Amino acid sequence: MVGGYALRYALEHPMLSGVVAIGRRNLGISNPRLREVLHRDFSDCSALAETLSNHDAVVFCLGTYTGVVSDAELRTITVDYTIEFARVFREHSPDSTFSFLSGSGADPTGQSRMAFAQYKGAAENALFAAGFLRVYIFRPGYIYPVEPRNEPTVGYRLLRAMYPALRVLFPNQAIPADVLARAMVDVAVRDTEKREGRIFENRDIRAMANL
Repeated sequence: MVGGYALRYALEHPMLSGVVAIGRRNLGISNPRLREVLHRDFSDCSALAETLSNHDAVVFCLGTYTGVVSDAELRTITVDYTIEFARVFREHSPDSTFSFLSGSGADPTGQSRMAFAQYKGAAENALFAAGFLRVYIFRPGYIYPVEPRNEPTVGYRLLRAMYPALRVLFPNQAIPADVLARAMVDVAVRDTEKREGRIFENRDIRAMANL
């Protein structure tokens, strides 16, 4: 969801000469600035070596929902896939920026009782240790889909229905998907030469978007 908005925004971004989209299925998008690469097994990204060479930045939005897959699959997708992709990307684009979609409550200490928080925290730790020039971690709260979709769980159906009240009463606990995507792209392509690693919580993302 967020990756889709990030892609559409990136294709219109004046600072970008081209975009490579890597995913497990065809996007059905035609754009002269887009190069689409299908890759079905993110447990091994070695075949992406050439694709990931000499890029300035990546916006990494691959993920899944708690309760939709088993705990083992959740960890594999959240941690292992991130580490494997980062390994190949860092090797072939060493001076790049990594913009990563994490989540509110991510726990780098590994002490949280919530699997999602543990796994996102582990992925964050791995990215900070990988040696990228810049790493930007985004920890949104509830991500509002904006466009209608089939919600993955009953909980998400309830959150969608509650969003009008949520954004008024607890604005720092939610963010529209398109706003989040724009922030992830903008920070990845901004003109800065300094090495840095930053974590953006939901309130920080809203401030970046001037909400």
